[in-house]
Amino acid sequence: MSFSPQELKSIMGSGLLSFPVTDFTANGDFDKASYVKRLEWLGPYGATALFAAGGTGEFFSLSPEEYPDVIKTAVDTCRGTVPIIAGAGGSTRQTIQYAQAAEKAGAHGILLMPHYLTEASQEGLYQHVKAICDSVKFGVIIYNRAQAKYQPATLKRLADACPNLVGFKDGVGDIEFMVSVYQAMGDRFSYLGGLPTAEVYAAAYKALGTPVYSSAVFNFIPKTAIEFYEAVRTDDLATQHRLLKNFFMPYLDIRNKAPGYAVSIVKAGCTIVGHGAGPVRPPLSDLKPAEFEELKALIETLGPQ
Repeated sequence: MSFSPQELKSIMGSGLLSFPVTDFTANGDFDKASYVKRLEWLGPYGATALFAAGGTGEFFSLSPEEYPDVIKTAVDTCRGTVPIIAGAGGSTRQTIQYAQAAEKAGAHGILLMPHYLTEASQEGLYQHVKAICDSVKFGVIIYNRAQAKYQPATLKRLADACPNLVGFKDGVGDIEFMVSVYQAMGDRFSYLGGLPTAEVYAAAYKALGTPVYSSAVFNFIPKTAIEFYEAVRTDDLATQHRLLKNFFMPYLDIRNKAPGYAVSIVKAGCTIVGHGAGPVRPPLSDLKPAEFEELKALIETLGPQ
């Protein structure tokens, strides 16, 4: 199964997407067997694409040696069922190495994570993205977040120069900015909501021309994640409000207790529902016992998944 960049663009705009966590053993090594079981469990729930080694998958803590194994495992496990988009980021040359490794492993595209630490001009961002797009044939999705914030004029230049640049994922949440991007680019890109716990922003982003998003909670409450997505898709406000009030807002209260918990809370949720993925890697930290119990009680209110 392979997809052209334009086919990948169409797939990304057609339904809920998710970022599987990456499974680690108790001592922090990649747990391939557990990762395969996770992907097999999530597969039937119907995500339209999965982002392997993305933000929730702790791309930033994987070694260059581990990365191809994670991506190839996802591709081999999900072959013929769901496309795999790989996370890739860092310096320009480093990102090119990751992108080419993902393409070799059979991934169908990459999510271009922000470069790290240093600020960058719009010209620098343009040259960064263009070099990466030029280095591969499959589809590339920009992740607008942190140090990598792209102005509409830069996106227009990139769209003209890079036919395989097909997606724009926003992790900033600036409504005025998103309106300006959509007005400038129209349907040239597939647009994804990408804020942590994207469900909270889903209805607002749909109104801006960004009808789909990636769900982290799909990792441990896939049934509820799909239910919420369908409520957004069909403008079922009653279901949206019920789930926001009863689950997502209390969930945010736990997530916001410490920096980095956007990943840690997902791994805790996986453990609670019987699909543990091991600990997070430093510099992230796992939930404290009292927080874990608070999350467990909240998940139990949702019923079987």
